[in-house]
Amino acid sequence: MDNPRIAQASLTFDEGVIEKIAGLASRKVDGILSFDGGLFDSLTDKLRSKVDPTQGITAEVGEKQVALEMNATVEYGYDIREIFTQVCDVVSEEVERLTGLKVVELDFHVNNVLSKKQWKEQNNRKPNSDLEPKPEAK
Repeated sequence: MDNPRIAQASLTFDEGVIEKIAGLASRKVDGILSFDGGLFDSLTDKLRSKVDPTQGITAEVGEKQVALEMNATVEYGYDIREIFTQVCDVVSEEVERLTGLKVVELDFHVNNVLSKKQWKEQNNRKPNSDLEPKPEAK
């Protein structure tokens, strides 16, 4: 994006912006129950009072490229390979569409598999449980 009126201009993105885009975009994928981090996220989740779509997602942002790491709980019964493919597609498309940055690496770690009922019982009244997953598999 060149602007002839400005001699020097740059556009940069905070890692949190990319993490939020990835988190919101990936929630469109059937079979994703939540994104969760490790011990640190578990502790901060107890202190959190608001929904955080970046939880369980970390980004490294370069000038033209992005690397993402995502830690997910998926719903039992879904093909996890298909979930992974769909997450890669939707996240890379949204990040590039909104920022112009190319996702060059996406590490998707499945840290748990639960039924929707089990997930709801475990996450009742937790901040990120407000980000409801898609309706149950048929």
